[in-house]
Amino acid sequence: MTLADVKNALLGVLPGKVYHHFAATGAVAPYIVWAEDGQSGSLYGDGKMVKQVMEGTIDLFTKQEYDPLFSEIQHALNNAGIGFRLNSVQFEEDTQIFHHEWVWNIPMGV
Repeated sequence: MTLADVKNALLGVLPGKVYHHFAATGAVAPYIVWAEDGQSGSLYGDGKMVKQVMEGTIDLFTKQEYDPLFSEIQHALNNAGIGFRLNSVQFEEDTQIFHHEWVWNIPMGV
């Protein structure tokens, strides 16, 4: 797998409103921000790394309570074979935005 697989899965849910690392200035909810954070695991053989597991986050920002995008993101990740877990759900009172965060993991060849 590659980082592009994460991006493409999310673009299938919300085309044109998926951002890498930070949202565009003036982005209006709903939108998705995703980022790779680092390595969460690895596999070594013959004295070298042969598999690397990358970890990152996906954040959905929406003004709609019970937004169907929540389930659509999870289905898209499952369909793409991307491992994930829901990390947090928050309501940001100052912006009136629901913020859902997932942590994802993908195996990558080295």
